[in-house]
Amino acid sequence: MGIRTAVAPLAEVLPLRWEILRPGLPRESAEFAEDVQPGAFHIAAYGDDADTEGALAVYGCGSFYPEAFPGDEAATAERSVRIRGMASSARVRGQGYGTAVLEAGTREARSRGARLMWCNGRTGARGFYERHGYTVHGEEFEIEGVGPHFVFYRALD
Repeated sequence: MGIRTAVAPLAEVLPLRWEILRPGLPRESAEFAEDVQPGAFHIAAYGDDADTEGALAVYGCGSFYPEAFPGDEAATAERSVRIRGMASSARVRGQGYGTAVLEAGTREARSRGARLMWCNGRTGARGFYERHGYTVHGEEFEIEGVGPHFVFYRALD
């Protein structure tokens, strides 16, 4: 069957986000204020296997929020989407789950009128974002307790 993606409730993506992006930290550290803001959406990438209740396993996730691109807030406030919480399970890393989430999130953002997507991405994910048409904006910076990051952006026009 392959990878299937869908807009999903926060409850479906939060466990993977917590496991991969905030290991050893309290669950609340993986919850973002933006998760429930108007216009926010979450994408899940599902594998073929299901749990005992028939729910498909979530192996990739990402959350998408309307938020102006830093440094150009006036020009992008109404049409920018920020990506947060991108994660894929170590079990399937390199198998296309991250790409599937990013592509599904881009399609959904476009359908909502987005013209630019951006994120604070981990330095180690630079190659991933660049392969998908993203450009580095500014210098590397540190997010305390999380690690080094860059701002990545991509125009959708």
